[in-house]
Amino acid sequence: MKSRREMAIGELAALYGLAPHVLRHWEQMGLLTPARAAGGRRVYGSVDATRIALILLAKEAGLTLDQTRYLLTEAADKQARTALYQRHGDLLRGRIAAAQESLAIIEHAAACDAEDITVCPRLREKVAARLPAGLRPDGDAWPAP
Repeated sequence: MKSRREMAIGELAALYGLAPHVLRHWEQMGLLTPARAAGGRRVYGSVDATRIALILLAKEAGLTLDQTRYLLTEAADKQARTALYQRHGDLLRGRIAAAQESLAIIEHAAACDAEDITVCPRLREKVAARLPAGLRPDGDAWPAP
């Protein structure tokens, strides 16, 4: 029976719900460096499993694979890493704010008493704010319900 410390590519990939080609791609990108057994077959251990977990966390945080490689393999400079994390944090805060605004609109639409959502003053205000300044509608510019 194989030790949990040594796994073939398919076995380790399956533990994470990944296809083996994903691990090969990450190896080509320099994110993983599995050991090789006789015949050149990849052998993965606990260090590789931990690295995969880190890569998946970075992906969930919205980092690209190139950014992840930089942070995990090339970034000896703490200032550069910190700057990348700060920029990405700003990006995430912007996405969170946009998602919260979208959620507020959806929640309002779900609870809105208007028979036709296009007559809702709050929705009209949001739509008008998205239009270029010269194209903002007056009351007649809205399509008839």
